[in-house]
Amino acid sequence: MSRLPLETRDGLRDIAPVMVAAFPIGLLFGALCAGKGLSVAEAGLMSILVLAGGAQFAAVEMWTYPIPVAALIFSTLLVNSRHILMGASLAPKLSRFTTLQKFSAFYFLTDESWALAERRALREPITPAYWFACASVLPISWVGSTFLGAWLGSFMGDPARIGADFAFTALFIGLTANFWKGRSSAYTIAASAITAAIVSVTIGPPWHVAAGAFAGILTAYVSAKPDEALA
Repeated sequence: MSRLPLETRDGLRDIAPVMVAAFPIGLLFGALCAGKGLSVAEAGLMSILVLAGGAQFAAVEMWTYPIPVAALIFSTLLVNSRHILMGASLAPKLSRFTTLQKFSAFYFLTDESWALAERRALREPITPAYWFACASVLPISWVGSTFLGAWLGSFMGDPARIGADFAFTALFIGLTANFWKGRSSAYTIAASAITAAIVSVTIGPPWHVAAGAFAGILTAYVSAKPDEALA
């Protein structure tokens, strides 16, 4: 480890707690897949090909037989539309990347790697060594735990009984705390949460994800200081 470049070590250090937190979430997802009748191979293959926790949870929630293919595709596109906003936010900070490195970097884009990269950009430039160390190892934890969760699923029963369904929420609470900037952050989080809750109850998933995101963006822009709004 000591022979690795400093940026690589920083990336591995930052992503390590997220990998630990993602493991029980992957177990939960695998168990949910098993409960829906998916095999271990099918559950693991979904994590390998999709690699998007939010979209995968939304898909497995809607999983019935016959499979509603059109609804699953649409919900996945809608839930993952937030990656457009994350990519637009992150792209200007990748000035040290070649064009090929940028395309490769966004292949590994997740909520967690985006949050960690944005936090690092507040202190120093994001380098390819940092990004790929941070972003490309997270799938190891996610995919591995999905396979294990699907295999153990028949023994675990309903994961919600032990509160495991809250692990996904807890991870994002921790990531959000890193961006706390006082009153403006409180307004943004409250607007996003309230909007998402209302839309979830009145319209239903997956619309609440996009609605909460756009409400948060609008509130952040309105409540930001003039110089922050123009940044």
